[in-house]
Amino acid sequence: MTVNMVAVASMATPSVTVALTNSKTLTLSSSSSSSSSSSLSLTSCFPSSNSTRRLHPSSCSLTLRCGASSTSPNSNSTSLIAAALGFDSQPERDSEPLQVMISGAPASGKGTQCELIKHKYGLVHVAAGDLLRAEIATGSDNGKLAKQYMEKGQLVPDHIVVMMVKDRLLKPDAKDNGWLLDGYPRSLSQATALKQFGFQPDIFVLLEVSEDILVERVVGRRLDPVTGKIYHLKYSPPENEEIAARLTQRFDDTEEKVKLRLNTHHQNVEAVLSMYKDITVKINGNVSKEEVFAQIDSALTSLLEQRKAASGSVAA
Repeated sequence: MTVNMVAVASMATPSVTVALTNSKTLTLSSSSSSSSSSSLSLTSCFPSSNSTRRLHPSSCSLTLRCGASSTSPNSNSTSLIAAALGFDSQPERDSEPLQVMISGAPASGKGTQCELIKHKYGLVHVAAGDLLRAEIATGSDNGKLAKQYMEKGQLVPDHIVVMMVKDRLLKPDAKDNGWLLDGYPRSLSQATALKQFGFQPDIFVLLEVSEDILVERVVGRRLDPVTGKIYHLKYSPPENEEIAARLTQRFDDTEEKVKLRLNTHHQNVEAVLSMYKDITVKINGNVSKEEVFAQIDSALTSLLEQRKAASGSVAA
């Protein structure tokens, strides 16, 4: 079976037709306004038919032929191939996917950083809260058990949530692409349970933000009940007076309640850190989101480079 795809960039960039056959050979034919034509040939780049492992074009062997000459493709051609194939621009990775845990206090910017990490590294984002709601919505066995507790106004027991997380991390996408566990585990017992199931992160990312900044971020948050959009009176104010007049504040977004939540968070983190102290990377979260991500990106890149070096030394 042959699959044909076309990717068109700017007017200055030729269109590329991709033909993928079951012979595991990919041929890209390029056409432009000039009379010359060129082609790209990728071989031995694709896994066997029974494999679902995702490969990035930067890890493939490429040859660019134009007439009688032959050169290696530049970053533009590789990006065009990636676009044609529908790949994200993610870095080449070792055969073992990354397993990352990230922790941060309320309003630490953890959600934003998770999105940035997921986008660059292609990890499966797993947040216990989202997972719990999804399990309940789909009516799974774990979801039904959790719902019984929630309807009684009780906290969902650790063993139920741990089972949900375990089942999610064992799904093929998480095993193949790696995972980013967001805000979990929150206690030593949860961390111990995950370890017993065989889940050990490669790195534990801890966002550290001063309490004054956290309190300011939380207390200034407002919700537009009409659109559901979140505003901040200082950092992201409403567009007009009409919107400002209808904004509401969460009942627990007060300075007193925020400090109680932060105290609980710090206690939980200290317990969890005892399990992951050797792989913990502390990130200064008091700076801009771009600067925060630069620190995280550096830590993850360094980890991948260490893996690659270790793999090379073993192979040698």
